[in-house]
Amino acid sequence: MAFPEPYYVKTNGIDMAVYEQGPKDGVPVVLCHGFPELAYSWRHQLPALAKAGFRVIAPDQRGYGNTVGPKGPEAVPLYDMKHLTDDLAGMLDALGLEKAIFAGHDWGGIVVWQMALRHPDRVSGVIGVNTPFMPRSPIDPIEGMRAVFGEDMYIVFFQKYGEADALLDKDVARSMRFWYRKSGMTLAEFDARPASEKNLAFLKGFAADESLWPGKVLLNEEELAYYTAAFRKSGFTGGINWYRNFSRNWKDSEGLVEKVSVPSLMISAADDIVLRPSMADGMERFVPDLEKHVIPECGHWTQAEQPEALNRLMTDWLKRRFG
Repeated sequence: MAFPEPYYVKTNGIDMAVYEQGPKDGVPVVLCHGFPELAYSWRHQLPALAKAGFRVIAPDQRGYGNTVGPKGPEAVPLYDMKHLTDDLAGMLDALGLEKAIFAGHDWGGIVVWQMALRHPDRVSGVIGVNTPFMPRSPIDPIEGMRAVFGEDMYIVFFQKYGEADALLDKDVARSMRFWYRKSGMTLAEFDARPASEKNLAFLKGFAADESLWPGKVLLNEEELAYYTAAFRKSGFTGGINWYRNFSRNWKDSEGLVEKVSVPSLMISAADDIVLRPSMADGMERFVPDLEKHVIPECGHWTQAEQPEALNRLMTDWLKRRFG
């Protein structure tokens, strides 16, 4: 089945591109992507969940793909968590929906867990794909990452406005081939490497010859062309701006009650070196109604690396809890 064409809804000051499959009267499931992803990143999940009877809604989120976000350095605060979650609440308003189940991968996972805290009346369930619920850090997260990993760690490097953006914008197809790779090693193999090779300085490797990049290319020609066209249109700045709000989100979340009071599913990937399965340990303290699974032989890009396993886990849980 071809990936659907978008329609647009007005929400929170932007025109959001929305891609949808499934019956209009089905229980709504909203799929939220991460970096550098798109609604298209859920291309294997939309038809599977629609076939199971759910109304599946996947937006290009603020600053990505066909959803144009505000531009310029002064617009960085407009990509904070309040805006990202208000965008989704406004999307539900535009679609005439009271509530939805929210599923998110990577940054989208952070957003959907925050939806349950910031807009609890709009959320009937949460699915975290790779991304667990993460309680508020006792210190500014950027300062913590800088202290542990150094300046070259990719999230710390992203804080410098325009630098990573220009690097990735220069050759978008190459950038897509760089990010979208199957995990080149297991988590145990990564952990056995010297500390100097575990500082998550991904963009230092970007400068190397492509033949030296670890892992195998994940995208076929059609998929690479889709991502490349989308990021040539949008650039990378909007997506990277989400990272530039880590400290602002941390300050803004002070006093927020950290309790997810809806049925939740956590699906980890065994070999994701950034969002490792152990990060979900103890989630039950904040998410009491929680079911957890780990997909073996899977790196970071779960929707594309192990689509059948992910579809099976999501569909089974959705049918049991909301069917």
